Formats: sequence, C-alpha cells, structure tokens
Amino acid sequence: MENNNQNNVDTRDLLQIRRDKLAELQQMGRDPYLETRFDVTCHSQEIRDHFEELEGKMVSIAGRLMSKRVMGKASFAHIQDMQGQIQAYVRRDELGDEEYAFFKRHHDIGDIIGVEGEVFMTQKGEISVKAHKVTLLSKSLQILPEKFHGLTDKELKYRQRYVDLIMNPEVKDTFVKRSQILKEIRAFLDGRDFLEVDTPILTPFEIGASARPFFTHHNTLNMDMVLRIETELYLKRLIVGGMERVYEVGRIFRNEGMDLTHNPEFTSIELYQAFTNLQGMMDLVEDMMKTVTQKVCGSLVIPYMEHQIDIGHWERLTMKDAVKKYSGVDFDEWKTTEDAIAAAKAHNVELPEVPSRGAILAEFFDAFVEEHLIQPTFIYDYPVEISPLAKRKPDDPEFTERFEYFINATEFGNAFTELNNPIDQRERFEKQVADRKALDPASKAQVDYDFINALEYGMPPTGGLGFGFDRLVMLLTNNSSIRDVLLFPTMKPIDNKNDAE
Repeated sequence: MENNNQNNVDTRDLLQIRRDKLAELQQMGRDPYLETRFDVTCHSQEIRDHFEELEGKMVSIAGRLMSKRVMGKASFAHIQDMQGQIQAYVRRDELGDEEYAFFKRHHDIGDIIGVEGEVFMTQKGEISVKAHKVTLLSKSLQILPEKFHGLTDKELKYRQRYVDLIMNPEVKDTFVKRSQILKEIRAFLDGRDFLEVDTPILTPFEIGASARPFFTHHNTLNMDMVLRIETELYLKRLIVGGMERVYEVGRIFRNEGMDLTHNPEFTSIELYQAFTNLQGMMDLVEDMMKTVTQKVCGSLVIPYMEHQIDIGHWERLTMKDAVKKYSGVDFDEWKTTEDAIAAAKAHNVELPEVPSRGAILAEFFDAFVEEHLIQPTFIYDYPVEISPLAKRKPDDPEFTERFEYFINATEFGNAFTELNNPIDQRERFEKQVADRKALDPASKAQVDYDFINALEYGMPPTGGLGFGFDRLVMLLTNNSSIRDVLLFPTMKPIDNKNDAE
C-alpha cells in the first residue's frame, strides 16, 4: 500500500511532499489542474453488471485513487467513481518505462485519475481494467483518513462531508436514497394532478405562529424581512385563486434549538387539495407512505433503530381517546378549566402558558401518549386552542379537524381540514398575536391581513398537509439524527481556518 512508512512521518511533512510533487509536475509541463476533460465510457458497477459483453473490450473509467500496491513491474490500484470501486491493473510492459515510473512516483492516494484499458478478470476472480493509459486529472494535496477506520469523528464528518462521502459508501447511499425518496413523492403527487409551485422565502413580517424566525434587511426597500417559517399561507392563497391541487418542496428556517430531529434550516413538503377534508388527507398520507416506502425500500416493513416498522398498517385515534387509552384520564369529565388544571396537577402534567381545557389535553398527550406511538398512528381531533388554522368540528367546536401522524414516537406530519371562514380566521390570528405579545412584548408578530382578504374572496373546502421531509428520510434510511440526512447541517464555525485543513 502507498502508506508503507507514513505512520513514521509527520503529517505536515507528507502534506509538503504532495505540494512538492505538484510543483515538480508543473515544472515538467504536466500540471494536472490544466486537464479539462476526460471521456468516461463506463462506470464501475456497469462493468461488473455487463462483464460478459465487455470482457476484452476497451473502456475509459475515471475516479479517485483509493489504493495503490506497487509490485515491481506491475501495480494494482482501486479507483472509486460514482457507482463504487473497481480495480485497475497497471503494467510497465503496457504503459512503457517512462509512464510506469511516472505512475509510481506521482500518483498518490486521493488523486483523481483516468484509466483507458481492457476489461478482464484476474486469476483471483476480480473484475478489473488492464490499463493501457493512465492520466492524472487532479492532484490531492490532502491525505485521506486511514481506510480501515475511515472518517469516524462525528463533528468532522459533518464539517467535511466531502471527505465523509469519499470514505464512507453508506453515507453516499443515504443521500442517493434521499434523492430517490423525493423523486417518488413528486411522482406520487404529480400522478394525482398536484402542481408543484414555488412561494416566497423572504416575507414582509413575522406572523403570530409560535416558531421564531430569522430576520434580515432589504436595503433597496429599506425594510426588515423574515425568512419563512412555513409555506402554508401563500399556498392557500393559490387555492383561493383556483389552483385546486398544489404542493411545494420548500426550505424552512426557524431560529430555535437543535437536536436529533431539529435543524434551523430544513425541508418541508406542504400540499393543499380543494374539495377534500381531514379524512381525505389521512387516506392520501397512508397511500403516499405505502407507495414511497415500497418503491424506495422494497418492503412495507422496515427497520428503524430497535423496531420493525410496518408502514402497511395505520391506527387512527382521536386525541381524547388516545389520552384515555394511555393515561386513564377522561377529557369529558373536565367541565371547567379548573377541573383540567386539577387533573394536570394530580398527574404531574406541566401546565401550558395559557391554561385551558384543550391546551391541557394536549399536555396530557405529550406526557402520556406520544412515547407509545411506535407503529404508524394518526391522532386526530385536536383542541382549537392549539390549531389556529384548522376548521372547527361542526358537532364539537372545542375541537378541530386536524391530525398529526406519528412513527417511532415522533411526529412526522400535520394536516387539517383548512379553516376557510375569514371571520373566524381573523379572530384566531388576532388572539394568537395578542398571546404572543403578552408572552414577549418585544415580539414583532403581526396578523396577515392580506391572507384574511384572500379568504374573504372565498376558499373552497380544502384539505392541507405539511410534513418534514428530513424526518421521513431519517426513517427510510434508518438514521437517528437529522444531521446524518442533511449534506451540510448547521454547524458553529471553527475559529482557526487551519483546523479545517
């Protein structure tokens, strides 16, 4: 292997050796950075998949040099491309004395090279390419991590994702699957006549929702602006305008804490369908989850952490029934807010900032129910106090036609029969903003009166759904941290630029 004596040499010396090699190459007139093109005819997996028809034929491959074993007049190397790795067999008799010596001296682990040669199988049965020509396409001035341990430091993995992708094939597989998941979601929605749209990321003011936004300033307009915390209100304006089925794959920004399932910048998918309701959205979620899981994972039963999750079966419970099932507490026995407060204190349940029967029911749900929702479960009929955008239930106006769905004790999405009564919506928005300012007098939250104006033109009965795409990717790739499914998760910058070297 190339690193025969590297453990005995200081890393800084090795880095300098590589720079010296580059200078030598440039003096020789063989600067690798001047290469502009290499025509690739095959990739590694294609060669393995089609070996019988390619055996004995010439191909051109290119990628990163991951290993190099020099054995006198012949050398073996492994080249890593977008599909994996394949061995190259480099012989002096094939390249000639000068080019073979050049390969031995100037090609280092990590370099980008191109190989033109003949497909064959070694005596040990490894499909390989017998090199007729080797071209140095780019010089690596850094040293890759030792191959048996790879890049294992978590912080470094996230900061230097490019090295993580080189050294850990399973990481690349996660992001290939991420792309496939999004492709299948789009195909599912497009197949149901949804139209993909784009709405503004920069918005003119902070809305009354509980999520805290990021602020910026527009110099030309001389006004503060807000990075969006949701795409909902613009998408529902489109429903008003007659675009009956719309969705957006949108970047969302929330100036809040970070943990295993939260990043300040993340991807949500929101969709709205006119002339349907809560039940229609439940059916859509179930169908979408089954379709996407089957196509991406090849099965409806998938591993996630210590569980086997059955995406093929979904339970449906009201919030009241779920709380009664797991805590034994019956919401219907609370006749007043004081009854609810007493029940909360008796069961050591935290009181919400603005106590009410509905808000306390939600606290009971958090305390007693969520941890049990391992298999796919819809929880519906949410209290109106915590659902400012959902339509009230006609037969029970304390509750709304809203659901969330849970897997592995984690909320994955949120859906409503959308509120389309502009008078009710105005009252809820104004109360939401007032409550927000009572808790935080410095809050800049405002009522979106233009959205109220849109509703006054008339919005049809509509079902809406929003879900975190990154959490779905975590589930379908069996990853426990959102940072493992974001190519470049939010990180505090390191102070010393040399630390990144």
